[in-house]
Amino acid sequence: MSRAIAVQPDQAIAVKPDQARPSGRCRAALSNLGWVLLFLAPSAVPLLVFKIAPMFASAWVSLHRWNMISPMEWIGWDNYAELLTSPNTWQVFSHTLLYLLGYLPLVYAGGLLIAVALNQRLRARGVLRAAYFVPVVTSWVAVALVWQWLLNPSNGLVNYLLGLLHLPQPGWWTDPTWAIPSVILASAWKDLGFVMVILLSGLQTIPQEIQEAATMDGAGRWRRFWNITFPLLSPSTFFVVVISLINGFQVFDQMYVMTGGGPSGASQVAVGRIYDLAFRYGQAGQASALSWILFAIILAVTAVQMRGQRKWVNYA
Repeated sequence: MSRAIAVQPDQAIAVKPDQARPSGRCRAALSNLGWVLLFLAPSAVPLLVFKIAPMFASAWVSLHRWNMISPMEWIGWDNYAELLTSPNTWQVFSHTLLYLLGYLPLVYAGGLLIAVALNQRLRARGVLRAAYFVPVVTSWVAVALVWQWLLNPSNGLVNYLLGLLHLPQPGWWTDPTWAIPSVILASAWKDLGFVMVILLSGLQTIPQEIQEAATMDGAGRWRRFWNITFPLLSPSTFFVVVISLINGFQVFDQMYVMTGGGPSGASQVAVGRIYDLAFRYGQAGQASALSWILFAIILAVTAVQMRGQRKWVNYA
């Protein structure tokens, strides 16, 4: 007779749940990846076609001598060597740096002043915010033409007002000394609204309780701003500085319309030089090489800022 063997509960064999096969996991991952690529395609395809692919093409062209008509001729790193030893290259970068030194403090200080003013309880502050932001969405060509007329040495409004005040009337964009300051004024005026919006959003995130506590402790308006508002505004300041520096290195539209790089090359900047090399002198290889040199400088400056933010940006 057969005997049944009883299995005690503590002697029961644990059965593990079935695990998905590796091939099944791969199919699921591929399916998810396909859906991700499908949803990214509307933005990824234009990015690939109009941004990434031209970047690699530009890097390839920079290693050749090419006038955009005849076949390309391989010359390796000669374009870079020639540009780095050319006085014209250092001149255009010095003009770009001069533009940045005037533009960045002016646009930041002006934007901060407007942001602080419009953060107060004013009746028409909504209208004023919109009015200050209008130049940001205005075409650069239109803005540059208006400022070219305003700063016209002969019949411009600015020199007319300076004459009424018996002040010197500069030659502005027709004078080599005043050409870059003319563009700085136009650029700062146009970008004030953008900086104002960023800093205003930063001001509105600062807790009012901190300001009220400082007021009760006897801190004046300037001390509250310098010791509380300004440090807590550092994340917005960091963003504004990074974006403004990147845009400043790439300044072109206003220079091209207002001065054309003149007079006598006094306002020629890096991107203007790239344009001239490619479309005036037919040196596409050197233009591409100079664009990569500019890219490397912007990347290095941005990396230094990203690393330095740990010391002065307060995210508390």
